[in-house]
Amino acid sequence: MGPAAGLVLADLGAEVVHVEPPGGDATRRLRGFGTGYFPFYSRNKRSLAVDLKDDHARAAVVRLAERADVVVENFGPGTMDRLGLGYDALSEKNRRLVYCSLKGFLPGPYERRHAMDEVVQMMGGLAYMTGPPGQPLRAGTSVVDITGGLFGVIGILSALHERERTGRGQLVKAALFETTAFLMGQHMAYSALTEGPIPPMPARVSAWSIYRTFETADDDLVFIGVISEKHWARFARAFGRPDWLEDERLASNNARIEARDWLLPDVERVLRQFTKAEVIGRAEGAGIPFAPIARPEDLFDDPQLAAGGLVSQGLPTGERADLPRTPLDLGGLRPGLRSDPPAVGADTAALLREAGLDDDAVARLAARGAATVAPARDEPPA
Repeated sequence: MGPAAGLVLADLGAEVVHVEPPGGDATRRLRGFGTGYFPFYSRNKRSLAVDLKDDHARAAVVRLAERADVVVENFGPGTMDRLGLGYDALSEKNRRLVYCSLKGFLPGPYERRHAMDEVVQMMGGLAYMTGPPGQPLRAGTSVVDITGGLFGVIGILSALHERERTGRGQLVKAALFETTAFLMGQHMAYSALTEGPIPPMPARVSAWSIYRTFETADDDLVFIGVISEKHWARFARAFGRPDWLEDERLASNNARIEARDWLLPDVERVLRQFTKAEVIGRAEGAGIPFAPIARPEDLFDDPQLAAGGLVSQGLPTGERADLPRTPLDLGGLRPGLRSDPPAVGADTAALLREAGLDDDAVARLAARGAATVAPARDEPPA
């Protein structure tokens, strides 16, 4: 949650300082599915690598917080208070401070628990809704971490706006579990309006008669969604079946749902005659919703993203990759790159000097392992 919130704020132009321990944040060293975490979430940020348990290093962080607009923390419950870096302590020194605390749970019986994305997906109903019956399955990305971080940003922006009126900051909280529940809200409303358990998505009866993937002649898959009567007419004509439009059994969407047992096999046979490219071409020409089934690596070559949705940034290997921008267009401007993800401690010396330490004090912190000081970057952050 914290890295996602920081990325969005940094992309929107904030000067974001990532406070990490000497030697670097653990996400720098993740492998497997965690390999891309640090490179993606760390552009446009500065790195301050200090030991928050060291009195002098912590005092420097407090001095930086005294002139900050926002502090975002994503530690376990109680950690920041034990370090003397909680909201009460910092707001006494900076009454304008907006302090965003990102946790597993908002206040309530669970608030002392630790949580992770997968934990709350399981306990919040998302995993149940994603997998087939009896096989709960987490979503294919850290959707709750990311969405929870976005709710944190929304709260921060709201608090900054309120500060313009009152002159005071405030404590903002966002949490994984409540974010998951919010995502489940439409299903909870569905449950309140119906009897019996809500089926997971793979077992649902769609509200639309044609709304699923279909195999093509070249053994690929394409998703087709027919969500209006206009779409149905265009779909039938585009794929050479005007007779469907003359069949009274298919005269409405609800009628077509009733006819799914024989209609869908017929649609499958029709679409199986065309290649993936042909299905896409006909669906696009007819103006009906469709989608190829993409993998993450396919997005590098996606024409829509290539038209402005990607930004080239550095990787830990020294190579560069085109990765997604924050998905906003602000008056014709798209958030871009000001600096690549920083090396560990790339900005430590500069930030500690901003906190009032002289070069000798910085050197002493580094000598006793309470700070990592890397060579200055070629390009200072804007």
